[in-house]
Amino acid sequence: MSGGREGGPGGGLLVAGTTSDAGKSVVTAGICRWLVRRGVKVAPFKAQNMSLNSFVTREGAEIGRAQAMQAQAARVEPTALMNPVLLKPGSDRSSQVVLMGRPVGEMSARGYHGGRQEALLGTVLDCLAELRGTYDAVICEGAGSPAEINLRRTDIVNMGIARNARLPVLVVGDIDRGGVFASFFGTVALLSREDQELVAGFLVNKFRGDVSLLEPGIDMLHGLTGRHTYGVLPYRHGLGIDEEDGLRVSLRGSVRESEVSAPVGEDILRVAVCAIPLMSNFTDLDALAAEPGVVVRFVDRAEELVDADLVVVPGTRGTVRALEWLRRRGLADALVRRAAEGRPVLGICGGFQLLGEHIDDEVESRAGAVDGLGLLPVRVRFAREKTLTRPAGEALGEPVEGYEIHHGVAEVTGGQPFLDGCRVGQVWGTHWHGSLESDGFRRAFLREVAAAAGRRFVPAAGTSFAGLREEQLDRLGDLIEEHADTDALWRLIESGAPTGLPFIPPGAPA
Repeated sequence: MSGGREGGPGGGLLVAGTTSDAGKSVVTAGICRWLVRRGVKVAPFKAQNMSLNSFVTREGAEIGRAQAMQAQAARVEPTALMNPVLLKPGSDRSSQVVLMGRPVGEMSARGYHGGRQEALLGTVLDCLAELRGTYDAVICEGAGSPAEINLRRTDIVNMGIARNARLPVLVVGDIDRGGVFASFFGTVALLSREDQELVAGFLVNKFRGDVSLLEPGIDMLHGLTGRHTYGVLPYRHGLGIDEEDGLRVSLRGSVRESEVSAPVGEDILRVAVCAIPLMSNFTDLDALAAEPGVVVRFVDRAEELVDADLVVVPGTRGTVRALEWLRRRGLADALVRRAAEGRPVLGICGGFQLLGEHIDDEVESRAGAVDGLGLLPVRVRFAREKTLTRPAGEALGEPVEGYEIHHGVAEVTGGQPFLDGCRVGQVWGTHWHGSLESDGFRRAFLREVAAAAGRRFVPAAGTSFAGLREEQLDRLGDLIEEHADTDALWRLIESGAPTGLPFIPPGAPA
């Protein structure tokens, strides 16, 4: 393999999908890992991401966690260039717009698609051009489906960017859902002639069974569309790491789906995570689930906390809304009872804020003064400026790193220090996301939890969360290398879409 075009931009590819959750994020990561193992200097890119799972880069920019994971797959440091536009939903109809890593305001979906999105095309193309000028290849991820005909006019993440940057497009379909051939054909047939010229072919994802049974369908699809299928990726558990959205994805597409190792001690630890509204960065819990003998589940009923050894209240984009939800469902009272009984509770970011005494919010919910659960001596005031940092320190006698993404400013008035927050009895609170990925700290914390819960649980000495992630990324690279037509894929990346691809009627509506 060679690098980018002589004297011009590096090669590129857009990984689109027939639907959301078709596997675009992990396929992009897999292609990045395959390429970097072959000596190609590669970077990921997603023009516009909608997700509550985000990450802070070293320069203090907020980007989607999926792009941070893809950068890790490419063995490069993530930057804001890799995800210039991030939308963080605050309701069904509005989102915070994060541009080049910094929030620039709230906007309704209608307002964004009505003009704001199209105005960002220049910024997006500049970021992509800068990456292509630096790397041999840039693997771009689309969003949703490129055939969303109602949104095509203002699109900057699928065919809009492919057309402007002359990127070949690979369409990924999830065969586990069924109807993959119809989805492939229909995706192409709903695109304009100019868009279709860039759709090079297809990649089947999550196939179970004998590939030979699929081959007649692949041949017929080629006959109907004139397009190559670049591979059939088998279904593999535990590869959906740091996906963009959806509790279902987090629960079933992360390390939780790996084979469960037996506990080292005599007992397991049961962790219940409150599935609060607008939950953000629930990937924080992946590190707990990676520990042998730790069982993580998401809950939404008070009775589900009864047998939990640890309850986690995770981050949220709506602290006051989450607090109201906890009270309405009886979970708030259950948390107060746990604290009184000396049973462990951990609040992270928004979850930490609502465990405090008082919240003053004129920014996120505009609810004004609100009483918290009163479990920690903390008063929270929401600032318009967002805190975006990568702190490091020591806790429980172990080094620990994390990242902060929040508008709430916490004034801690008592308790024992714990990271940037505090601890009272067995109630712990911090703004630090990602702290549980620090192996020594995680084990020390779990020993405290086990002792408080009366469990004979022992953390496994050799569990490395970073090592687990690397193994997962290598498995993604293996999938591409072993089950995709990598020679043809590289020709796409280096030379663009084949010429003479046939037009499939009817095309995009006028």
